[in-house]
Amino acid sequence: MKYPSGIKLNTAKNITYDNRGMNLEEDINITNRYYIDNNIAFIYKKPTPIQITKVEFSCNNAIIKEAYFKEPSTTDYNGLYKGKYIDFEAKETESKTSFPLKNIHKHQINHIKNIVNNNGIAFIIVRFNKLNKTFLLLGEDLIQFITNNDRKSIPLDFFNKKAYLIEEKYSPRVDYLKIIDLIYGGKNENE
Repeated sequence: MKYPSGIKLNTAKNITYDNRGMNLEEDINITNRYYIDNNIAFIYKKPTPIQITKVEFSCNNAIIKEAYFKEPSTTDYNGLYKGKYIDFEAKETESKTSFPLKNIHKHQINHIKNIVNNNGIAFIIVRFNKLNKTFLLLGEDLIQFITNNDRKSIPLDFFNKKAYLIEEKYSPRVDYLKIIDLIYGGKNENE
């Protein structure tokens, strides 16, 4: 196609729709913003603790040039919902058949176990990108699987049997609290 100014538009480019959706973390952040804005829950992304060792200053800007992780982070998100402490990790996989356990670190598994043992609500949210499916797997079921299996991954079949499929919609984007209500009941502890 030629425009009046002589500029040619190449219409032969291949258009790809891969990765056109948001990633899981962005979806959860938008969901959490919805929960906060509507006074439903107060769940936040935890910052990774870092130690800054070298900073350069230029034109009133500070640029971090060197830093290291102070300690291993625990899980991605925590907060409060209807009087209960919630703590969870969000992960994505490109696999169509399983979730590799190497994607979740031992200290994170121990953290989830500690939350469960202290009556908090702990879980992982796993998105199978190529299947366009997002699951909520309770911490208890994650720990049970790891304890009773020598596998290096959790098969999709386990998610289909034990986890909860999260329906994705416009708002809230990844409504995981709908599942928490289903599992634990929708009532406030004070009611």
